Amino acid sequence: MRASMIKLVVLAAFLTLIFGSVGVWAEEKPEVSADVGAFSKYVWRGYELSDDSIVIQPSITVSYKGFGFNLWGNLDTDVDGDPDDESQFNETDMTLSYDKSFDQVCVGVGYIYYGLDGMDDSEELYLSVGLDTILAPTLTVYREIAHLPSWYVVFSLSHSIELAKGITLDMAGSVAYSDSDDDDFVEVDSDLNPTDDKYENFHDGLISVGLTIPLDQYFTLSPMIAYSFPLTDESDDLITATNGFSDDSDYVYGGITLSMAF
Repeated sequence: MRASMIKLVVLAAFLTLIFGSVGVWAEEKPEVSADVGAFSKYVWRGYELSDDSIVIQPSITVSYKGFGFNLWGNLDTDVDGDPDDESQFNETDMTLSYDKSFDQVCVGVGYIYYGLDGMDDSEELYLSVGLDTILAPTLTVYREIAHLPSWYVVFSLSHSIELAKGITLDMAGSVAYSDSDDDDFVEVDSDLNPTDDKYENFHDGLISVGLTIPLDQYFTLSPMIAYSFPLTDESDDLITATNGFSDDSDYVYGGITLSMAF
């Protein structure tokens, strides 16, 4: 299915969820949040997905008794190689989730549909387990079930420090492991040529620092800066080989997000 069709299907599902549940929501009061971020680069799991352009990433989430629906998109403001349309809305993702807490243990499961322009769409299932304690350690396992079957496992830590007037300093870090089951998702050698070995390695790390600044009862502003880097020589080679924009494999990027919750 083409990405444009996926966008319509996702939008229709979202509107059905909104308008089909008005009566229930009037009594149960679900939580709704929305945000829009502007970033200097789009980096996903160590891969650079934009080229020297600002990306705009809007998102809306509806949650109710642990169940959640999220719609997320990526607008690249300057797509190289497309003289007819310099800006392009090239990704629309849908996430269905359920989260439950058991004392200090937080468990989440979900399904993600990645609607992508110019490449095959992707689908993932995930399971996360976290602890509601200092540094909030969380382990999340993703399973790609569409065209490139593989595992992606992330261990993350995060911590916030309250500064003044409700402002917090937010720090986070993660390391990830990637394991492919697909013959097309393979390692590359030092000359960046594909091998016959399926890719299996510690993959990427991510460190970020930001602020959460409350503007009023409903709105917050969150500037951030992040550093993404490969964890091994093998992951360095793979990220470099698949980067269509540069020979880089590590990136410093930043941005700001305006959020609304009610």
